[in-house]
Amino acid sequence: MEGGGNSKGTGLSGLFGAGGAGYSHADLAGVPLTGMSPLSPYLNLDPRYLVQDTDEFILPTGANKTRGRFELAFFTIGGCCMTGAAFGALNGLRLGLKETQNMAWSKPRNVQILNMVTRQGALWANTLGSLALLYSAFGVIIEKTRGAEDDLNTIAAGTLTGMLYKSTGRV
Repeated sequence: MEGGGNSKGTGLSGLFGAGGAGYSHADLAGVPLTGMSPLSPYLNLDPRYLVQDTDEFILPTGANKTRGRFELAFFTIGGCCMTGAAFGALNGLRLGLKETQNMAWSKPRNVQILNMVTRQGALWANTLGSLALLYSAFGVIIEKTRGAEDDLNTIAAGTLTGMLYKSTGRV
């Protein structure tokens, strides 16, 4: 089309802009752009307004911009449970395949492997989740007791967690 009207593309190319609206610079000649190239023929605004130079979240006066130990505890516990379940499932698959290597592929072998996967997955998820719970609880208690948020809290929480875990006689 001569003169740059609203020519439409055909097929999928029209949807994705390959043969789209086809506005020429002459069609946009009357639109004030204030020294910028247009983002779109439908959106004519200065890109300087899109840049955010302030924080995205509104925080109370004096609030910390990072998450506290109590907020991170939920992520730590959940992440450890999921990691333990994934590791336990892989370990259970390895053990199940090793223990049933003399059996032919059949339903009993599949059931035995599946039982080993779920048993090991639950065992590891509970173990790592319990350790993460202890670590997080000790960390929050130590932070609230000391009134400081530093690396000493992390070292003390890890030490106390290890001592309590080993005190039960586990290897």
